Amino acid sequence: MSYPGYPPQAGAYPPQPGFGPSQPAGYPPQPGVYPPQAGGYPPQPGSYPPQPSAYPPQPGAYPPQPGAYPPQAGAYPPLPTGSWGGGPSGGYPSAAPGSYPNPGYNAGMGNQISAGMGAFTPNPSIFQTSAGYPPASGGYPPAPHVGGNGSLYPNPQSYGLYPQPGGTMPQQQGYPGQPGQMMPGYPQAPSPNPPMPGFGGAPAPMPGYPNVPSQNSSMPAYGGGAMPVVPPISRGFRGTINDFPGADPLKDVEVLRKAMKGFGTDEQAIIELLGSRSVKQRVPLLRAYKTSYGKDLLKDLHSELSGDFRNLVKAMLKSPAELDASELHDAMKGAGTDEACLIEVLSSRSNAEIKEINRVYKETYKKSLEDSIKSDTSGHFRRLLISLAQGNRDERENVDVSLAKQDAQALYAAGENKLGTDESKFNAILCARSRAHLRTVFHEYQKMCGRDIESSISREMSGDLESGMLALVKCIKNTPGYFAWRLYKSMKGLGTKDRTLIRIMISRSEVDLLDIRQEYVKNYGKSLYTHIHGDTSGDYRKLLLKLCGGND
Repeated sequence: MSYPGYPPQAGAYPPQPGFGPSQPAGYPPQPGVYPPQAGGYPPQPGSYPPQPSAYPPQPGAYPPQPGAYPPQAGAYPPLPTGSWGGGPSGGYPSAAPGSYPNPGYNAGMGNQISAGMGAFTPNPSIFQTSAGYPPASGGYPPAPHVGGNGSLYPNPQSYGLYPQPGGTMPQQQGYPGQPGQMMPGYPQAPSPNPPMPGFGGAPAPMPGYPNVPSQNSSMPAYGGGAMPVVPPISRGFRGTINDFPGADPLKDVEVLRKAMKGFGTDEQAIIELLGSRSVKQRVPLLRAYKTSYGKDLLKDLHSELSGDFRNLVKAMLKSPAELDASELHDAMKGAGTDEACLIEVLSSRSNAEIKEINRVYKETYKKSLEDSIKSDTSGHFRRLLISLAQGNRDERENVDVSLAKQDAQALYAAGENKLGTDESKFNAILCARSRAHLRTVFHEYQKMCGRDIESSISREMSGDLESGMLALVKCIKNTPGYFAWRLYKSMKGLGTKDRTLIRIMISRSEVDLLDIRQEYVKNYGKSLYTHIHGDTSGDYRKLLLKLCGGND
């Protein structure tokens, strides 16, 4: 080892056992100075007077302070109040078992800089403070500074610079070491500030990392490169029908049997029961009824009920995939096609739901959904439906804004900026990209060409393809708003499109019907409940209003 003030010499100390004669090329022992005499610490009173052969004091070195070192045997000298050294007033901070206390913030910073800069020895004067203690030779080594990620000396930095990500946040209020304040850099000391992303807490999310959920599914963050976005704020359950607590299928079918037995039918009992059960509680009633009575519940209901009320009750006893498969089948059955129904179902369901619809459709009708679409539609509209029916849309929530800008440019080049229209480019982007990504694309498109994507589609396309693309864009931009529009159209004008009304009220009652009701009032100035009440009647109206869940 070398002594403070002396440069290390080849072949010098450590001294031999018993502190014997010095080694060749070492400094001869001087009276009263190094090396310590036999017996070791504590040093003798009077400290070490400077010897003629010693090095002269350097500018900026530590002048001896009154009452400073040498340390007394067995204990540290008391620490003056408010000195730079950290910990509570009047003493040294307690050290964790098996570790040494840090001699002070400045000394620790000096050690960090030295460690980070290799052989560079910082001028000790820059770390000196009034009333502080200079580092004592032979004393305890400073405790390693532990950064925010637990590693030693992460991101060495000079005092006053911004800490690097993963480090600790410098204390902003008051000076370190003041009474009642903990000193950053002490082991096991609590942080003076609450954790912040990138400053000793959880690492801040970095652009470009995959699988980062969206900040706002309707309007992602914008910037260059791959921008992760945080998930949309969860508003909890937004449906109107929830599981009925303690529902028993065997008791429920007994109620239904009693309502249909004998002369007449108790429609109110059927409304109360079905209108208060979720779909996973309604579907098992079919098997429970057959188990209890050896009869088919759907056939009994068909014979006892009539009209739209019967259609609504029977639809409520189907699983979501069964209802969607039957709606798609009936939309393509016979003369004419309900293109709006095809787009509504295929554009609003998730990949898993579409795959289940395909399975149920094939099992029920002995023909694939894709084959049915091919045989009943044509042209680019058929391509659009077949693409949606694959259930292969990207469902990630993170948005690459640079890619979104490229897609917006590609759509502009395929439509507005071209003689004719490249429908296949619209199809490829609108059917494959994620919903969060497409919302960003639509925003970028409007900034680029000064009109929204719907206006461009209306200018560039026509017929079923135009209506299909517009419905798809509307559904992607605002799904509750899209369904509010579909419900409004089903009841607007002369007559009611009851099939559309029934399908949407059932399929969205456990998903987002509360949001649909809000959009309905906002867009059409009348509540959905009021519109249903005025456009329907009888038991059919009662059960629909039960599904609606209330007035707004």
